[in-house]
Amino acid sequence: MNIRALGLALGILLSISPAFCQPAPVRFGIMGLVHDHARGFIPAAKARKDIQLVGIAEPDHDLVTRYAREYQLNTNLFYSSLDEMLEKAGVQAVAAFTSTFDHRRVVETCAARHVHVMMEKPLAVSVEHSGAMAAAAKKGGIQVVVNYETTWYPANQAAYALVHEKNALGELRKMVVHDGHQGPKEIGCSPAFLQWLTDPVLNGGGALADFGCYGADLITWLMEGQRPTSVFAVTQQIKPAIYPKVDDEATIVLTYPHAQGIIQASWNWPFNRKDMEIYGRTGYLLIPEKNVLRLRAAGSTEKDLEVPPLTGPNTDPLSYLAAVVRGDIPPPGLSSLEVNMIVTEILDAARESARTGKRVSLKK
Repeated sequence: MNIRALGLALGILLSISPAFCQPAPVRFGIMGLVHDHARGFIPAAKARKDIQLVGIAEPDHDLVTRYAREYQLNTNLFYSSLDEMLEKAGVQAVAAFTSTFDHRRVVETCAARHVHVMMEKPLAVSVEHSGAMAAAAKKGGIQVVVNYETTWYPANQAAYALVHEKNALGELRKMVVHDGHQGPKEIGCSPAFLQWLTDPVLNGGGALADFGCYGADLITWLMEGQRPTSVFAVTQQIKPAIYPKVDDEATIVLTYPHAQGIIQASWNWPFNRKDMEIYGRTGYLLIPEKNVLRLRAAGSTEKDLEVPPLTGPNTDPLSYLAAVVRGDIPPPGLSSLEVNMIVTEILDAARESARTGKRVSLKK
């Protein structure tokens, strides 16, 4: 090619719209529709260009019909099993909306085909399951990401920066996390969701598992991945007529060498809540809403702080999943497998403590 022709070719390339050079959308599939969080995930995915929903695996024909109608989905998008979807849809990642018990099967199946997995919280029903998933992920060379609503709260991320980058509170002393709502039946969860959510095997418990995981995740993150030295928990069945098989009220106390974590998980709150208090040696942070952050430092009164919006891969779970699949970022912090292995250990110990009435010490 002569100099003139080369210059012309370069000019054409430079004139192409930047949009043309954008990477192809990440192809992902959904496994299961029995988790109601899929109702928010599907319409959000349909509106995106960086990630493409190319398959949904769900064996329940009634659920398939309902979702196809409600979200105007082509029936060709649906598969009867995860294996069929992995075989035919060419997915790079799978978002799991199954029971928590089925997370292990999803990860092991996807890992065998080198397909990344994001699941709704919590990671697993037991340490046995989480260990098997970690082993499968390592063997298959995949990332396992756990999606919590609270990961995408700007105030939580701003609080972490104040604690660990600006040392605004001094050494951490106490973290109190409140999570839950009036109860899954009371707020109108679907029958398919309720069927496994209120099953002690499929969910790993009731409110303790459903909402205790949020506090365990946030506190482990704030403690920079440190495991507690002990766990003590109390659970109750305040509404046994509605939830005869599982707890609907749980309080978990985590002990660290120089700090405490208190998790209040409930299906009995008078309203929805996902809020947190963080206390240090010289100040405190209150996070009553996802965009509200209040600080009181030594020598000052309490004041509201400006909370910057989240940007880039940390904006929402779909952006995060796309970035992880492309290898742009490793999955750190709240969504990481490492943190959520500790979360599972905490929940296991909490169940044992509630069963025996004794504090459970965690082995080093």
